[in-house]
Amino acid sequence: MIIDSHQHFWQYEPVRDAWITDDMSAIRRDFLPADLEPVLAENGVDGCVAVQASQSEAETEFLVQLARAYDIVKGVVGWVDLQAPTLSDRLAHFAQHSLIKGYRHVAQAEPDDFLTRPGVVEGIRKLADFGLTYDILIYPSQLKAALHLVRAVPEVNFVIDHLAKPYIKKRDINRWSNFMAEMAKQPNVHCKLSGMVTEADWQDWGKRDFFPYLDVAFEHFGPDRLMFGSDWPVCLVAANYTQVKTIIEDYVEPWGDEVRLKVFGENATRFYRLA
Repeated sequence: MIIDSHQHFWQYEPVRDAWITDDMSAIRRDFLPADLEPVLAENGVDGCVAVQASQSEAETEFLVQLARAYDIVKGVVGWVDLQAPTLSDRLAHFAQHSLIKGYRHVAQAEPDDFLTRPGVVEGIRKLADFGLTYDILIYPSQLKAALHLVRAVPEVNFVIDHLAKPYIKKRDINRWSNFMAEMAKQPNVHCKLSGMVTEADWQDWGKRDFFPYLDVAFEHFGPDRLMFGSDWPVCLVAANYTQVKTIIEDYVEPWGDEVRLKVFGENATRFYRLA
């Protein structure tokens, strides 16, 4: 299967979705599986992983309902309060939904030390009891904390969303690349080739702008721990789905079909245990 490892659905609510700023007006509306189905078909993608965009258990239930109703949604990365004293009970409750493959917290919106907090670390450690993964959503300034986390919790499989959002527009790469090299030394850490267009100049980017960052990802993680993700519909502020997919297709083309199939589906299928 060709799998998009990272996209979102929502029914737009101005207060909850205040992160969608005025310059992102293109995505200030509802985005649901019926909107994505023709886009995936047009791009030869068989299915996707729906990732949480808001911090509530209601969001998790919402995504599970969509996954049950639409075959294109192969798995869900939900949200749960990692620091709640009832976390084990909540994980057991959600374990009834086999479509939930892992969890995520929008750590990029938290202080830089968030992922080092004992309550967060212990909460993420509990995911291992249920065979669940954790998506790391951070900025480069938070990579030090993320490195602490993945070293402290080797029993959980992690994936870095959006390459940890390197400063592509500024062409800043060195500090980010050093931390990514350290993150990749942990065999339980994977990385999504996603979210890059929104870290570039939205109106003036070219495919080659992303290749130095992809070079770092491939050098350190290798083709077995990288997976394509569109970050649709967030990507639409800077590029359409086909443009995003083509960036990765063009980069991996010299690597041959074996690597292409890993990056565009096999790795995500294995990591998230997709049917």
